[in-house]
Amino acid sequence: QVQLVESGGGLVQPGGSLRLSCVASGSIFRINVMGWYRQAPGKQRDLVATITRGGITNYADSVKGRFTISRDNANNTVYLQMDSLKPEDTAVYYCNADVQIRYSNGWPGNRNDYWGQGIQVTVSS
Repeated sequence: QVQLVESGGGLVQPGGSLRLSCVASGSIFRINVMGWYRQAPGKQRDLVATITRGGITNYADSVKGRFTISRDNANNTVYLQMDSLKPEDTAVYYCNADVQIRYSNGWPGNRNDYWGQGIQVTVSS
């Protein structure tokens, strides 16, 4: 019913920048919190940043001052601007969204948590 598609990952040198995008599509009535998580090999999936519909942000301590999360509510899109990248930022990055679905008659339905398929970010010289 709802799909999240990430883009913008890749290989970058330490100190470089990347911008991730995630577009949500499908039977969407409203998207509440959107966020980014990451998972390095052999580690658990961790929070990177979240943003509410009203623009309130929250960041992991490890990325504060280097990453910026933003969103475009009209286009159901969330972004993650990553600057001053470090090798330890290497991971698969996942988009997440708390979505209230829309029924076929237009009425709001349940709220569910959705994930993108993940996108690789590699920081290496």
